[in-house]
Amino acid sequence: MSSIPLATPADLAQAGAAATPVARRPVAGVVTALGIGILLVLPLLAGGYWTFTLGLCFANAIAIISVSFLVRYGGEVSIGHGVFVAAGAYTVALMEKYFGVSVLAALPVAAVVGALLGAVFAFPSRQLAGIYLAVATMALALALPEVLLHFSSISGGYEGLYVKLDALPGVPKSLQRYYLPLLGLGAVVLLLRNFRRSRQAMALLLIRTSAHAAESFGIRRSWARLSCMALSAGIAAIAGALLSFSSSTVSPNSFTLWTSIFLLVGSVVSLYSLSILGSVIGGLFLTLMPLVLAGAGNWVPILYGGALLAVVLGVNALPPAVRARLEGGGT
Repeated sequence: MSSIPLATPADLAQAGAAATPVARRPVAGVVTALGIGILLVLPLLAGGYWTFTLGLCFANAIAIISVSFLVRYGGEVSIGHGVFVAAGAYTVALMEKYFGVSVLAALPVAAVVGALLGAVFAFPSRQLAGIYLAVATMALALALPEVLLHFSSISGGYEGLYVKLDALPGVPKSLQRYYLPLLGLGAVVLLLRNFRRSRQAMALLLIRTSAHAAESFGIRRSWARLSCMALSAGIAAIAGALLSFSSSTVSPNSFTLWTSIFLLVGSVVSLYSLSILGSVIGGLFLTLMPLVLAGAGNWVPILYGGALLAVVLGVNALPPAVRARLEGGGT
């Protein structure tokens, strides 16, 4: 596993915010507002296929943010975040099946279930780091489909479960599948912006940069790993809940090891972004690239790898200010 840099352009941009010319801030605000405005009116201009696809893209963007959060604040890489996404998706599907509640009521429960699952996984592995933690999360992802199939009476087996209830009765389902993931993405990004200014965020960054210095201030490394994984898993579960609603179904085939690998690829494409712009770029890559390459046959791995390399090299060739914006210097 390659080493994680201690400071990214986004971190440096945030640290030097006081030196940023005031004139640039209104321009950035206008660009952000324009982008959000386009996203809000896009369903009125695009067809049903693109509305459905972009809804999946926004949900995938939240899942990518969960991986990027773990990288930024924990300094670790997960190859098993598909497990936490599945936890959120199945929570929504099971609550609809057994309790008859919609995704809006099940969403907070899904986030809590994901966070608890992350904490349960992180506690015995709190001493693991680097490649060892990555392999542990990969083992979790490998076991998930078999576990779901073993409990097929609950999980629905190969057929899976369906999510049919409307979030908001009276609103067209196609619009719900678009706007609900978009609002979820915006809410997650705003919450993480506020989290960045908190003492907990500073503690996590300190423990990642210098464990000995952090422990001298009474910050325990095991606590940092536990809380970071729990928060990341909770965000992933929110993504899973919204994915289940947007796709209307959940099944073991949707949460294989490749799901977790693709989430990691998406976070690399987004440059571990915690912003709307960067995460949507990663979500678009994750959602559209398999569709574009669907007919390529045996060339799919080569073309997929080439596309990934082109995106990463292209983004890294951008000016530092633009790259910092993509990585989370702004929303």
